[in-house]
Amino acid sequence: MHPIYKFSLHRLSCVALLLVASSAMAQSVYRQVDKNGKVTFSDRAPTTGSESAPQGGPGTTANAGLSYELRQVVQRYPVVLYASEECGPCSDARTMLITRGIPFDERIVKSNDEIEALQRLSNQTSLPLLTIGSQQLKGYADAEWSQYLDAAGYPKSNNLPTGYRNGLSRPLITQPAAPASRAPAPAVQPAPPPPPPASSAPSPSNPTGIKF
Repeated sequence: MHPIYKFSLHRLSCVALLLVASSAMAQSVYRQVDKNGKVTFSDRAPTTGSESAPQGGPGTTANAGLSYELRQVVQRYPVVLYASEECGPCSDARTMLITRGIPFDERIVKSNDEIEALQRLSNQTSLPLLTIGSQQLKGYADAEWSQYLDAAGYPKSNNLPTGYRNGLSRPLITQPAAPASRAPAPAVQPAPPPPPPASSAPSPSNPTGIKF
């Protein structure tokens, strides 16, 4: 074989190997976290169950339908809205979060104990209050809230799956369950009167007069 031809074949073989190596390196690598917190890396896209469920954020059942990227943001910076039932700014804040497609939990402040709990949480009693992770935003301001949601990594437009619903609003303080009412004790029935003493005298049914 001619030396130049042999060199060309060798060079083509090297180029082919480089192309195969480049193709392998171009594959996406995914970081996965199982339910025990173990981190693994794979070239396969993570399944819904491979990512640990968010802690302290919106309900995990609803989050199962979110995209992988959005679940990551919800896990790092869960959003909680503190509001009251009769509050105009609270309604505006809720509408803004729903329109933008932000998964969030809602806590309703109603009783005096809940107002005190809100004051301990935020050093004030005005509503609404929004928390994004550990960040607190006091009072509704569309531009400010949008700025913080952007910084946390939430999408700027709604890309929630069709039919997605946030969890139901809950009281800020969970009331303890009322103790189960006890059924009234049954009335004590008077003991039946003792039977008359058996006669020791013989009778047609007891001709020998046996006592029991």
